[in-house]
Amino acid sequence: MYYSLNTRSKFYLLIVMLCLSNALFAQTNQTHTSHPTIQTIIEQVKKKYAPDKRVAVFQVELDSNLLVGKTNLPLAKKELLSRLQSNGYTLEEAIRVLPDTEELEDKIYALVNVSVANIRTMPKESAELSTQALLGTSLKVLEKERNWYLVQTPDHYIGWVDGGTIKRKLKTEVDTYQSQAKLMFAKPFGFAYAEADENTQTVSDLTWGDLLVVKDTLSDFYEVAYPDARKGFIAKREAISYQDWKKMTTPSPESLTKTAFRMMGLPYLWGGTSWKGVDCSGYMRMVYQTNGILLPRDASQQAFVGEDVAFENLRVGDLLFFGEKATPEKPERVVHVGMWLGNNEFIHSSGMVRISSFDKDCANYDAGNANRYLRAKHILGLGAEKGVVSLKN
Repeated sequence: MYYSLNTRSKFYLLIVMLCLSNALFAQTNQTHTSHPTIQTIIEQVKKKYAPDKRVAVFQVELDSNLLVGKTNLPLAKKELLSRLQSNGYTLEEAIRVLPDTEELEDKIYALVNVSVANIRTMPKESAELSTQALLGTSLKVLEKERNWYLVQTPDHYIGWVDGGTIKRKLKTEVDTYQSQAKLMFAKPFGFAYAEADENTQTVSDLTWGDLLVVKDTLSDFYEVAYPDARKGFIAKREAISYQDWKKMTTPSPESLTKTAFRMMGLPYLWGGTSWKGVDCSGYMRMVYQTNGILLPRDASQQAFVGEDVAFENLRVGDLLFFGEKATPEKPERVVHVGMWLGNNEFIHSSGMVRISSFDKDCANYDAGNANRYLRAKHILGLGAEKGVVSLKN
């Protein structure tokens, strides 16, 4: 009887030990999986704060036991360090927060000083053109590399610009500039002259949307000032008060169509957003900007503003998006945009600004885009709650 009870006790003891072992293993395994790797935490914070590298900087990596890199998002850096600490990681950090005020000597703003400034993906002339900014546009300066500056445009787009095309300013200087009365150049192309005479030397070329400070009004000319204090003269017939233009601009299907037609034949330019050349989204941006509405820079960004509209309910001025449909393996990919004209036609920049049709029986039938049509967005009449920014504000 004693032997039997001892055996039973040993058996129960073995069961208890196995249960405790399994519980301990499960707890250890759970503890392990609850602590993500350093790289995983970096990627999680990047996804939360900077999912689109076109409009935010978050370049952070681990170098031995040191976090290095840069970001223009202080909250992202703060959360990254907090998450790492709460997960038991003790690291040194040398993450720079942009703008680098010390390197830039507090001149963390700039004004475009040429008719059209080219903004590139890398700090070199041979780099890809990502977007453009017009004369007088205010930029935020983030950092410097040689004579190139990483800047952010008013619509948050980030890229590198040649220092010779901008004039860096202190915040107070930019505020003073913004408060001054300005002229907007209202022709596709033109010039400012050294004197109030179109037969004199030019100061620079000009294109639609360029902004200059008004210094004086003469009989046939305006005297204007550039961001770098150069002076010039613009024919009155070619310019308008910027404030007056904002007041009188009323977007409508008719005005959008008129603007779009006026740019027919304009050459395609990757990264172009001016009369000197436009890509597909740059063209749509120009058409709407001319009518007082500021769209995001790229087609994939424009696809997220406005209201969805079914193809059968399209109205003149609606944006059409083209690309690759979503699949279980990958998300939708928007690569092209155009504007609906009615009668199964749309206008877009492809090689040059042209009109294409969805109708197979028409000479301008565009099979390539018809077969990759994704969806459409209505823009007119909508406000900031739908991502539509009015330049009247």
